Amino acid sequence: MAKTLKTSPYVNLNLNVRGLNQSATLQINERSNQLIKQGTTVYKLGLGQSPFPVPEIVQEALRRNTHQKDYLPVKGLLKLREAIAEFNYRHQGIEGSADDIMIGPGSKELIFILQLVYYGELIIPTPSWVSYSPQARIAGRHVSWVPTSEESEWKLSPEKLDLICRSDPERPRVVILNYPSNPTGATYSRSWLKKLAGVARKYKLILISDEIYSLLDHEGNHVSIAQYYPEGTIISSGLSKWAGAGGWRLGTFTFPENLKWLQNAMATVASETFTSTSAPIQYAAVTAFEDHPEIDEYLFHSRRILKSLGNYFAARLRENYITVPTPKGGFYLFPNFNIYREKLAGRGILTSFELCETILRETGIAMLPGMEFGRQPEELTCRIAYVDFNGEEVLFKAMNEYKDRPLNTDFLRKHCSKMLYAMDKLEEWLLDL
Repeated sequence: MAKTLKTSPYVNLNLNVRGLNQSATLQINERSNQLIKQGTTVYKLGLGQSPFPVPEIVQEALRRNTHQKDYLPVKGLLKLREAIAEFNYRHQGIEGSADDIMIGPGSKELIFILQLVYYGELIIPTPSWVSYSPQARIAGRHVSWVPTSEESEWKLSPEKLDLICRSDPERPRVVILNYPSNPTGATYSRSWLKKLAGVARKYKLILISDEIYSLLDHEGNHVSIAQYYPEGTIISSGLSKWAGAGGWRLGTFTFPENLKWLQNAMATVASETFTSTSAPIQYAAVTAFEDHPEIDEYLFHSRRILKSLGNYFAARLRENYITVPTPKGGFYLFPNFNIYREKLAGRGILTSFELCETILRETGIAMLPGMEFGRQPEELTCRIAYVDFNGEEVLFKAMNEYKDRPLNTDFLRKHCSKMLYAMDKLEEWLLDL
């Protein structure tokens, strides 16, 4: 009889990886899909995936380049890097060249490699995107969470950033500033960005400005902090959110000239890991970053839809006494159910995890608990991604039938009915507490 080798599940695992779970956003998506296969009606408000199709002009560019099979330069296709440099100047007035750009298989990978090669403490506000902190842990970096407040729409305070840095002003640090924010939908004014830039300059911080949602600013008025702290800001972006191309896995970093050494170090690691980003995707992405009226129209109507849905959801939540900032960009809400704390406690619901688990089980609404974004478990916050609708159909209606008409509640009820029904279900659940 053959012997089986019994081992601990942690054998041979790096200490930095032990105890880590799969990304919460991917977990909730897989769990939602599993429940759907079992016949359960699920409202997928967990995974933050754009509902809109990749712009047709970009899809066509991919079809034209399916034959591209050669390894491309580690830092990326030259023509694509040139297009991104022109894109940065066109949208933000930031001057640069192809030499300042690096392409990777998703901005997530690029952020991880930066933490791997740069020996510095990671500073992130809480709440923050679910993968920043685990990446730092895998790379063996210390993480400092900067507390934020609901009153300030969960935004990073220049004063609190300064307070963390002043205790050891010479310490190497990386700050990640993500806006429009995942998970809150908040963004920053010019005056706020200038103050943050002043603190970053004071302590010579490396600032990763995660602007993956920048083109989904609901008013189309995104401002990059690189305008105010050009010498230390790396702009992180890609195709996943504004172009609906999450599965294409293409991310971009734009470096200032004096951080060329960091770009080169990252390229060295890239050469020994992912080698280069998919060739057909890079060739197609050239079109995405070029100036095309079709893409401008696509973005204009995408913003209209997301703004209408975000405003509607925020208003409905507040009607039920749930506090939530109105989102200014992207497709997220970060509501706080604290008003229901006593009633929830009566049902044994004491944490954001228990809150989301119970709501999923009893209503089919999938959300993510605030604790996954760095909040304390007992805080009854959660993230709602208002994306469970047929983006292709809704975008077509907005661009044609409603081109010159407001996207009011009637439009949302007719074309985003599942989203609104999810809100109805949540409201019924709260009334039954």
